[in-house]
Amino acid sequence: MTASKIALVTGAARGQGAAIVRRLLDDGFRVAAADVLTDELAAGTADLGPEVLPLALDVTSAADWTAAVARTAKAFGGLTALVNNAGVLHRAAVADETEEAFERSWRINCLGPFLGVQAALAQLRTGTGASVVNTCSTGAVRPFPQHAAYGTAKWGLRGLTQILAAELAPDIRVNAVLPGPIATPMLDSTTQSRLAERIPAGRLGVPGDVADAVAFLVSEHASFITGAELVVDGGQSLTIG
Repeated sequence: MTASKIALVTGAARGQGAAIVRRLLDDGFRVAAADVLTDELAAGTADLGPEVLPLALDVTSAADWTAAVARTAKAFGGLTALVNNAGVLHRAAVADETEEAFERSWRINCLGPFLGVQAALAQLRTGTGASVVNTCSTGAVRPFPQHAAYGTAKWGLRGLTQILAAELAPDIRVNAVLPGPIATPMLDSTTQSRLAERIPAGRLGVPGDVADAVAFLVSEHASFITGAELVVDGGQSLTIG
């Protein structure tokens, strides 16, 4: 293991986050795996050894973020990569949307990554090759009906990624992955089947597809890439309707 490669990954208990943790571990990172789902996180990381540090983290809490970054730095000696993967998918027609649900989507999907960057900034600036990857969505490329809360939050995160990339260069690279339909618990089986029929690639994505994209963006192979948006959707964005 190389001590200089240290990542903090949110939403790490399952799905894409769990896949990202394992992929970065394979690439020689030490990984702080963070999630609000602490029981699932503990079970999912139990076999990964001392190079993975499970952390309880509510991404909407600045205090939680401060504690998570401090624990990561204490355990591993620093932080070189932040992967803002935590998110929630929320659907509702505009007429049925509530103030509470709309705000919750924004707090988790957009405010959370902002608080994470703020909390991690000092640690990221002390290392070399530091990077941030934000998980956006194809919902930030095209409009999906009944996704006002989720879609606007992801559009906001897409804009935040661009602003951070411009502001934090050259010390910290900031990029985004924009997954399309990925086979995770966020999509029920009926939705997965419906979406798979319309993907040009002929299948849904799997968490490893997103993990591979993240691994590239935090690696030295992407050292000249910042402010980029890597769409991982099997061609979904090419379709109409």
